[in-house]
Amino acid sequence: MKTIGLLAGVGRLPVEFARAASGMGFTVIAVGVVPGIDPELAAAASKYFDIGAGELDRIIATLKAEGAQEVTMLGKVTKELLFTGAVKLDDRARKLFAGLADNSDDTIMLALVRELAHEGIGVLDQTAMIRALMPPPGLITSRPPTAAEEADIEFGFRMAKEIGALDIGQTVVVKNRAVLAVEAIEGTDACIRRGGQLGRGGAVVAKVAKPGQDARFDVPTVGTDTIRAMIEGGASALVIEAGRTLLVDRNKVAALADENSITIIAR
Repeated sequence: MKTIGLLAGVGRLPVEFARAASGMGFTVIAVGVVPGIDPELAAAASKYFDIGAGELDRIIATLKAEGAQEVTMLGKVTKELLFTGAVKLDDRARKLFAGLADNSDDTIMLALVRELAHEGIGVLDQTAMIRALMPPPGLITSRPPTAAEEADIEFGFRMAKEIGALDIGQTVVVKNRAVLAVEAIEGTDACIRRGGQLGRGGAVVAKVAKPGQDARFDVPTVGTDTIRAMIEGGASALVIEAGRTLLVDRNKVAALADENSITIIAR
């Protein structure tokens, strides 16, 4: 039986992966790297450890001791934790960060991939066992977009691709073909709330894969938290990139959106 490591952040996605991989006969060694890990993960995985994201040496030692030669990284770990001091870095992590040209998402993640590879641990495509969560093109909710929303969907999708190319984020909030908010270090949900409030109702959210998206990390993901943020911000429509975005708890997402007259489309 093959052993796979799972470096887990916040959200349902690590649980979905652990269940899928276990169902395929894999031994899953899950490491929760931030507070707020879904409590179901410990039961879904074969073994579970709580180790801070900055304890790089301990994370690697645990994966090796458990026989994991491959690992995947799933769940929300916001980069702002590095700037608030909430993540304590060990000597190995400090050395890794000290050698970076910048602190953009891809730069950090690729450095981590290289560090793991140096220890004989490969990093898997995040979607390898959960591609069923990536919807094809089409309407996901009952209500289709209005003409005005459709225009903003087209505009927002294009703008999201542009910021993705700059490795800033994957999400924008737009209204009347004007950009209200761009996702950066604060993460998707905070961006949605801010943009929705600025739009005073009827804003459109676009979330896409970055051009040249590395499937080993940061694959765009939406779930019920995304819809709750839209409800709080008064946003009315969400467009995601078909075949390249993970949609977690699809039935719950669609039901919550329908209850609040939010339209969701994959394109």
